[in-house]
Amino acid sequence: MTLKERIKNDIKEAMRAKDTARRDTLRNINAAIKQIEVDERRELEDADVERILLKYAKQREDAIEQFRAAGRDDLVAKDEAELALVKSYLPEPMNPEELEEELRAIVEECGAQSMKDMGRVMALARERIGSRADGGAISSVVKKILAS
Repeated sequence: MTLKERIKNDIKEAMRAKDTARRDTLRNINAAIKQIEVDERRELEDADVERILLKYAKQREDAIEQFRAAGRDDLVAKDEAELALVKSYLPEPMNPEELEEELRAIVEECGAQSMKDMGRVMALARERIGSRADGGAISSVVKKILAS
């Protein structure tokens, strides 16, 4: 079952269970998926859906920060619940040791020697690692590896 199918099935289950918060969050994600499919006229793969989920999660994290600063604990709790739901669809993130090990292998495979090769390494790392690590974390580890 693809990630997109899983989301659609979970919308139906949330509707049956009358879980409006879960239903609404999943509908928002499904709408984002459909929007891209219509705009680009193509069927999205799991990797594309993961990118949509990551973007949605990042939006929730930013909103949580702003709501905390404004003292809106009710909205913080709502967005934290949405964030937890979205993260349940994403693969388990890599720990720092696994990330560094994987990136060292990628750097070696590319034959990267200096910061000039960063673009090639990042492209391959994004392809292999996908949503299991944040782009900023990948970038900082690659810089550390290439600097040594």
